[in-house]
Amino acid sequence: MPAGRLSVVVTRRLPEPVETRMKELFDVELRDDDRPMTREELAAAMARADVLVPTITDQIDAGLIAKAGERLRLIASFGSGVDHIDVATARSRGILVSNTPGVVTEDTADMTMALMLSVTRRIPEGLAVMQSGKWEGWAPTAFLGGRLGGRRLGILGMGRIGQAVARRARAFGLQVHYHNRKRLRPEIEQELDATYWESLDQMVSRMDILSINCPHTPSTFHLMNARRLKLMKPSAVIINTSRGEVIDENALTRMLASRELAGAGLDVYEHGTDVSADLRALPNVVLLPHMGSATVEGRIEQGEKVIINIKTFADGHRPPDQVVPGML
Repeated sequence: MPAGRLSVVVTRRLPEPVETRMKELFDVELRDDDRPMTREELAAAMARADVLVPTITDQIDAGLIAKAGERLRLIASFGSGVDHIDVATARSRGILVSNTPGVVTEDTADMTMALMLSVTRRIPEGLAVMQSGKWEGWAPTAFLGGRLGGRRLGILGMGRIGQAVARRARAFGLQVHYHNRKRLRPEIEQELDATYWESLDQMVSRMDILSINCPHTPSTFHLMNARRLKLMKPSAVIINTSRGEVIDENALTRMLASRELAGAGLDVYEHGTDVSADLRALPNVVLLPHMGSATVEGRIEQGEKVIINIKTFADGHRPPDQVVPGML
């Protein structure tokens, strides 16, 4: 670790309070605009920095890590996910990786509920009519949706965010069910009034709403594939605020178009910003631009975690949010 102030390169614009604090503590390079760095720019940054602060838009793969300079010793990612970083290769080069876990839990759970309400209560359709100036007044059969209370909600992934969704869902009168890699402790199940399903197939076939809240890993890629999507009831709704790769997006689009599924609320997509025109054109979907964690409070807390990780590293200690290969 170099003596003196660390050289820190930040790849995207961060909230002003975060950038101000970084300038006080480190020799930091900040972005003038908010476009993602090119691969060449990332390589140059990794060659000259002690610490790189990337975001989920930066793919830090083995090839880039191989070109990193001898100075680079910490990749302090701004975000909870680390599937955009080759953590194992970084570790083999003696480069630590940290993230910002737990910060976006409540914000993402809020957005999950917002999408449930938007799809089931047809909120975007009502908004579009109002904005077009074509509303002709209230009618008993206009914009009929369905109530949440009494429906079965299946949560796929019962970590921090899944549990936060469950707490909110109970307040709406939903029956909470879940599938997880490991079953929750009995006292947590009791608190959440949640029913565990060992079989994902059996759970999805019985749910009215399915919420995707698991991370993207090799084992969860297309976990909701065409076969499993077809197990869902035609009246069911699927919500995804986790990672787009968990769902086979082409299969989902086909089933929504043919009304084999009633609707979907998506904040994440399998191919990032490349969202198919067929999916965008569907009337029974609500699509958001990855807004699940987009609150001022959450972004500042993420920045504070990044600063703590860097400062702890600078003081010669392990960053509190260090990511260890094999424990993702």
